[in-house]
Amino acid sequence: MKQIISKVSRIVIPSKAMEKSKNHIAELAFKLVKKEIRKFPEVTGLEFGGSFAKGTWLSKDADVDIFIRFKKSTSEEKFEKISKKIGFESMKKYSPYVRYSEHPYVEAKIKNTKINVVPFYDVKNGEWKSAADRSPFHTKFMEKSLTPKMRNEVRILKTFLKSNGIYGAEIAKQGFSGYVSEVLIKHFGSFENVMKSISQVKENQILGKTSKKFNTSIVIIDPIDNNRNLAAAISDENIGKFILLSMAFKEKPALKFFKNKKSTISKKHWENLLVIKFDFKIRSPDIIWGQIKRATSSLSTQLELGGFNVLRSKPHTDQQKEVYLFFLLESTKIPEIYIKNGPEFFRESSSKSFISKNLRNTELMWIGNNKKIISLEKRKHTEAVKFMTEFLKKNLRTDIPKGLQSDFKRGFKVSVGNKSLSKSIKEAASELILTDGTLLHFN
Repeated sequence: MKQIISKVSRIVIPSKAMEKSKNHIAELAFKLVKKEIRKFPEVTGLEFGGSFAKGTWLSKDADVDIFIRFKKSTSEEKFEKISKKIGFESMKKYSPYVRYSEHPYVEAKIKNTKINVVPFYDVKNGEWKSAADRSPFHTKFMEKSLTPKMRNEVRILKTFLKSNGIYGAEIAKQGFSGYVSEVLIKHFGSFENVMKSISQVKENQILGKTSKKFNTSIVIIDPIDNNRNLAAAISDENIGKFILLSMAFKEKPALKFFKNKKSTISKKHWENLLVIKFDFKIRSPDIIWGQIKRATSSLSTQLELGGFNVLRSKPHTDQQKEVYLFFLLESTKIPEIYIKNGPEFFRESSSKSFISKNLRNTELMWIGNNKKIISLEKRKHTEAVKFMTEFLKKNLRTDIPKGLQSDFKRGFKVSVGNKSLSKSIKEAASELILTDGTLLHFN
């Protein structure tokens, strides 16, 4: 394991020339923002944050985060308005644009380096007014806690997570953030220790110190806020992948764990894939992803209620115009008749109610060997496409998030298979109909 880690460290640690270039870009951006903040009495200063400030950035895709400190008394409206003004004015030569987290912030690119101009409130630890308020505390804590060797161990862990598709805190990914990577290295001391410990982690195990109870697969405590569980933002699927990857790497360490996998397209099971496609009016990535994830969950439930067994589901969007909701079904065609189990015949009131409600429309009704009254019912729809098309036409207001209803009203398409899908969409859908790449490491 040590040999592989040593080889990877030589790849992920930025060269002196790269460090010099990144520092030059960061200093240029910092000066530009510093010039603009002088115009606003609500702003009390600025500082570097994120992986750049902590020395844990990756050479290939390191952002530079510049945090603008606002007086605690600043209204939310001014907080957003002024921070956007500062961001746009300071970055005007570099085609700035707005990105969204809890609050909007400005992003631009200088020589292929993303510059994020992010506002935060100058508050005491624990008195958070915005999501970004913790960031300066995170930066100071890690600057003090991580040794130079540990900073490089963070880089190795980030590369491992990124190569296996489980890195990134955004709602689309629900993976491990850069800060979580730093917390894990701080907690375990090295990448090797992280692999050994995570491969043996127990359900609900707490990493860190807290007196609060949390109900997540594992618990990762924020060292600057022991009431905050960082793992709450990570999906169970990604936690499971991390545990299995750690097991596989511990057993057979190899460089392949640090290399991006090529996307593949499945050749099987397309006939079982239900696809809903619609266009949306552009909005923040976090907002659209939140909406389409909720829609996918709601429609999975409706498919199940309609008799279609949903094996897996996922949404996909290009974040510009198109949304696809994918559902892998046990079958897209189901029998015309199905059994509805009623109450046991000993339950007088329930039995009477069930019989009177169902007797007129049932195909057959009888008393089963399980002591229950059984009704044989006829389905209106036996094909998933027809079922879902009619359902969406009639139930937009009750089963689709409010923010998506106007998008659906403009039109949607329900289909089965891959005939009308582009290559990139087939790649996205293939995640549902291929064995998870994480499991292939156990071959």
